[in-house]
Amino acid sequence: MRDEQGIPAAPSDRDLPNHRRIREELLMKIGTDTNRASMRHRWGVPLGVAAGVTAVSTAAVVVLGGTGDAKSNVADRALRDGNSTNAGASAGPGAVHGSTSAGAGSAPPSAHPAPDPDAFSITDPATTPIEAGSAARILSSCLGPDTSRYHVAVAVRTPIASQSSDGVVVAVDSADQYVQCQAKGEKGSSMDSPPTFINNRLWGTGGVIEYFDSTFEPVGKGQYRMVGAGHYSSDVAKITVSYGGHSTQYPVPMAGGAFVYAAALSPDKLPVKHYRGPSPYIHAYNASGKEIYDQAKDPKFTSGQ
Repeated sequence: MRDEQGIPAAPSDRDLPNHRRIREELLMKIGTDTNRASMRHRWGVPLGVAAGVTAVSTAAVVVLGGTGDAKSNVADRALRDGNSTNAGASAGPGAVHGSTSAGAGSAPPSAHPAPDPDAFSITDPATTPIEAGSAARILSSCLGPDTSRYHVAVAVRTPIASQSSDGVVVAVDSADQYVQCQAKGEKGSSMDSPPTFINNRLWGTGGVIEYFDSTFEPVGKGQYRMVGAGHYSSDVAKITVSYGGHSTQYPVPMAGGAFVYAAALSPDKLPVKHYRGPSPYIHAYNASGKEIYDQAKDPKFTSGQ
């Protein structure tokens, strides 16, 4: 039983002196300690939860409040490691519809996206024809005794020269076998040994485009040169090239079943260490203007990502 003050009654068989005062003091002490313990227990969980919420919120700011930019680079060079970037195949030559990075998330208005270290600009995509006499001399110094078996298909100077090369000559023999020589002035050389090793190098899916040698090299402070060549099937009437995440497609010189592309480019952020450059993507069109090949979508280069 409890008395009318809410304090338990003393046992009936005992009569302690000052029992009521002692019981009140004891119960007051017990009640105070219990309340303190209860307060600590009650706040412990909410504070822990609040701390967890704070941590999650902070992490969310780091993830969601960042740039959200996905590197579309080439990074990843198509002919070297098979990486691919959507190069905007529907864009026509000279049309600019993209940039070097594709947004993977939205940043708050107050956020300042960090610059893409792989961003670049094509500074010169134009090649110029090499005069027939010079092309013949380049081919002769490149092939030596085998020269008479080949005739020049396409020969161009690149928009910018490197220490070892300022142009490309591709030649073909009567069996439709090709060779590729790099030019420096009127001298020619080959990265292949023998130079005719270029034959039947690498076909893209569907047998529309065959790839020969390609190079990417520095040519000065903040300047790089990209060069590549290949063979196309009889179904192809036009070839263009795009670079990295840029959707712009540049016309590619083509003749005698061979094509050569070249461009000068510069990273947007300097200095850059170990710059790999963007991936080149070849696009082929038939006589009606329909795109029949897009290297950016070729499983031979995009598989394994």
